[in-house]
Amino acid sequence: MKEIFNVAIIGCGIGRSHIVEGYAPNADKFRVLALCDLNPERMNPIADEFGVPRRETEFDAVLAMDDIDIIDICTPPMLHYPMVLAALRAGKHVICEKPLVGSLAQVDEVIAEEKKSKGMLMPVFQYRFGDGIEQAKAIIDAGIAGKPYVGTVETLWTRGPDYYAVPWRGKWATELGGVLMTHAIHQHDLFTYLMGDIKRLFGRVATRVNDIEVEDCVTASLELENGALGSFTATLGSAQEITRLRLAFENVTFESDHEPYNPGNKPWTILPRNAETREKIEALLAGWQHVPSRFQTQMARFHAALTGQAPLPVTSADSRRALELVTAFYHSSTTHEDVELPLGTEHPRYSSWVPPQFQKA
Repeated sequence: MKEIFNVAIIGCGIGRSHIVEGYAPNADKFRVLALCDLNPERMNPIADEFGVPRRETEFDAVLAMDDIDIIDICTPPMLHYPMVLAALRAGKHVICEKPLVGSLAQVDEVIAEEKKSKGMLMPVFQYRFGDGIEQAKAIIDAGIAGKPYVGTVETLWTRGPDYYAVPWRGKWATELGGVLMTHAIHQHDLFTYLMGDIKRLFGRVATRVNDIEVEDCVTASLELENGALGSFTATLGSAQEITRLRLAFENVTFESDHEPYNPGNKPWTILPRNAETREKIEALLAGWQHVPSRFQTQMARFHAALTGQAPLPVTSADSRRALELVTAFYHSSTTHEDVELPLGTEHPRYSSWVPPQFQKA
């Protein structure tokens, strides 16, 4: 069985973070063999820094490399769909940054292609990994937390003109959305990961912080399949950057660390309702083994999946759930009505959540 997998990273923006946080700490599992970027001036210093031998500007040239096992897609969002499909059809394993694709129709096509491909697909949701999030998940999965009551998610970040000076950002055709789709998608994934699937959503979006096409402020009210309620708030105009989840269950209330880009890392505030619950939590977490956060653990668990030792840590179904939320959110903001999930092929935004005036003719 193969032990070390050869990786090609496509896009050297966040692709560098994948090396630093994901592949370098897992050097016994992965070897970054190639980088691909349209800008050699950005790519070559990164390749030199990490000793990556191959540098390409053409994606097809990387796909043709027989010894590349994994294609790691870190390009702007509008390129994910064609690249993911091409990599799966080439028989490669695929890692892809969020959003996986730009519509429910596209994600369903990717899921169908994945079933035919010999390669495995893992979307990136790196906020799921770390001591804080995993301890909360363990307590919930053990049944100690009990019935979920309510939860709130606050994504209070800052993005200004410098951020949107990058040509593809802030535009529907290339970024595919704003704070909801690009920034808060991680935290909203954590909410459903811990609290359960969404049944109904009412959302509002607004563009108030920046002169851009896409939204930079959102709020939503949610009802979950299990009866719990939730609320989401996000903005790119906060004076202080924090990410905060507060989840109230029957026996426990959790509050995340407030680190904006790594809320799952440090231990969360865990408030048991009584001494009996506290004792159960202490027994469960006794001898807890440290879980590195973000890409380090996600990549390590991908390796375990590739070698048949564990299931995929994040799946295309997880990505569909996140994109279904996005689709419902944008639809509700336009219709000013509740949107019931799940969304099927008959939904008016199944083929695209992008507003009609920004869709290609």
